Amino acid sequence: MRIAATTARWLLGLIFVVIGLNGFFHFMPGMPPPGPATTFFTAMVLESHFYILVFGAQLIVGLLLLSNQYVPLAIVVLGAVLANVLTFHITMAPESIAPAIVAALLWVFVAWSIREEFTTLLERTPARAQMVSDQTEPERSMSR
Repeated sequence: MRIAATTARWLLGLIFVVIGLNGFFHFMPGMPPPGPATTFFTAMVLESHFYILVFGAQLIVGLLLLSNQYVPLAIVVLGAVLANVLTFHITMAPESIAPAIVAALLWVFVAWSIREEFTTLLERTPARAQMVSDQTEPERSMSR
């Protein structure tokens, strides 16, 4: 299981490093599909330059996954990126959704393999904040 999770992390990292670099250097040929995808692509790349944030995030997350540094953070950020990628393909370019599904499945596998790291994200009050609150409570009652 550990070898499979590491392999999935490397593949996911490699995918997003390549896609992120391609967003800046355009070494993989390809045109967006006709219709609303072209309009979206034009707005993102030519009009607003929003692509810098998108491809920059993909590149950074891919590098974090490849270097095995800050993997939980990379997985959280990549979850948002993949949600947008899947939404784009579902709504504007369903004929090219296969690579997005592969990336999403790799993401699920990697996220599942480190699921223990996310337990504190789901706590209403983090342990450290609760400790600080408990320590300051007697001081408040004495000042009244």
